[in-house]
Amino acid sequence: MKRLIIAIDGPAGAGKSTVAKLAAQQLGYTYIDTGAMYRAVAWQVLQAGLEPDNKTVAALAASLDLKLTYVNGKTAVAVNGRDITEAIRTPEVNRLVSRVAQVQALREIMLTLQRGLAAEGGVVMDGRDIGTHVLPNADIKIFLTASISERAQRRWQELTAKGYTLALAELENEIKTRDKADCEREFAPLAAAADAVFIDTTELSIQATVEKILELCKERQECV
Repeated sequence: MKRLIIAIDGPAGAGKSTVAKLAAQQLGYTYIDTGAMYRAVAWQVLQAGLEPDNKTVAALAASLDLKLTYVNGKTAVAVNGRDITEAIRTPEVNRLVSRVAQVQALREIMLTLQRGLAAEGGVVMDGRDIGTHVLPNADIKIFLTASISERAQRRWQELTAKGYTLALAELENEIKTRDKADCEREFAPLAAAADAVFIDTTELSIQATVEKILELCKERQECV
């Protein structure tokens, strides 16, 4: 049976990482969290106290020893030998990552890494330009979305569970700003591929969303 390449795109808080991870587990595939790759660079910018301008981010990315490992259903992120899997999920990184992700030189570096990771198939990769730019020939392309209020609520629950205190209205504004930056960036903006399947997760449970993805995979495999 063919090992598919599955691309999942969508805005912040749509549920990409959660459902992509679960779908990969049930398919026996590798899950690749491209957002974590950009978060790792944003984290490094913050750690170094640098201004995230184009030249700085490009130079930092070119020298960064970034490793993603997927073991037992979990993705670990390390920079220069240091595990930063949890450190990249802070509000500070959330606020900075869209600025970092706009740097074209960084996206070109990530593009090479991401395509290499997907080359053998049996991969679920999520992000914002996977079906349109990174893996335009993916076997299955999915665009996940949800209302802004629902996405903000999910992010609020995630952060408060980790001990952060943020106002829900503040998170809604951050998500609106992130959406605008992602959709309007000049290089590889957030957009649905022409042949992507839209899934609105506002009213869907995580498992129901995963089941929709698995059904698409089954249909695709029966056609090859």
